[in-house]
Amino acid sequence: MSAPQNEQAIIETRNISKRFKDLKAVNQLSMKVRKGEIYGFLGPNGAGKSTTIKMIMGLIHPTEGDAFVNGDKVSSDSVEFRKRVGYLPERASFYDNLNALQTMRFFCELKGADVSTARPLLESVGLSEATERKVGTYSKGMVQLLGIAQAMIGNPSIYILDEPMGGLDARWVMVTREKIRSLNDGGATIVFSSHILSEVQTLCDRVAIIDKGRLLVEDTVANVGEHLQIKPRFEIFIPNLNGKVPDDILGIDGVESAEAIGDKLSVICSALARSEIIVALKGKGLVIRDLRTFEPSLEEAFIKLISKEEKVS
Repeated sequence: MSAPQNEQAIIETRNISKRFKDLKAVNQLSMKVRKGEIYGFLGPNGAGKSTTIKMIMGLIHPTEGDAFVNGDKVSSDSVEFRKRVGYLPERASFYDNLNALQTMRFFCELKGADVSTARPLLESVGLSEATERKVGTYSKGMVQLLGIAQAMIGNPSIYILDEPMGGLDARWVMVTREKIRSLNDGGATIVFSSHILSEVQTLCDRVAIIDKGRLLVEDTVANVGEHLQIKPRFEIFIPNLNGKVPDDILGIDGVESAEAIGDKLSVICSALARSEIIVALKGKGLVIRDLRTFEPSLEEAFIKLISKEEKVS
């Protein structure tokens, strides 16, 4: 996936803050979501993600600062723009005594959308066998899928999804991932928060990482890892290594660390050090059966960034 070249900010916060009594949940947060991109919003529990999303949706008032959607300032009176945004809250909740089809038709009427789209949308998220079942009988994962279907009513151009994979098993995580991709391929801008970092890495053009209400970094996944100077992991498979790191490997320029587990040698090193490692191993008469390079993951970048912040504070 390539990030869109259009720099137009479709969603923006400017020094937005939210205080609840003595707790500053969001602190001077400024971020920009570009038109047509998939934007990942990350942070540990209590970081301020859901509070920020609610301020963007105009559901709660910021203590300071402003949010903008499509260039318009968001306020609690901004009702019309919400009809054009597909929003999934962190904890989707519906009337237990209505079935899924009745629920979808209800939301279609609220949004002024064609009620005939209700059933196809339910089928598209895998609920075709449960359209007549009361929502009160649904599992947590099924409620989440209903929430995703509800967000798609009216074919919005912007989606704001708070933990869309929450409560889903592996099968439905895959369905949701493909749905996000197809919506984006159709031109939609998508913001989603998640704790499933592998999904964010797979899907997103850019990410914002926040902690304790403050923005730590906003960039592409690759650039986040580069910014934190996280080096690739070089794995070499050597028969009869027996869990022992060969002498002198740690002395090679560009090698940060090395460990051996069984016949696998894992080295964190710069790209330039790889050839020297291979030469050194062959010089010791060791046979290299296989080798692989793993680029830094978003999870590594996330953990390092949060740890770094905790040490500062």
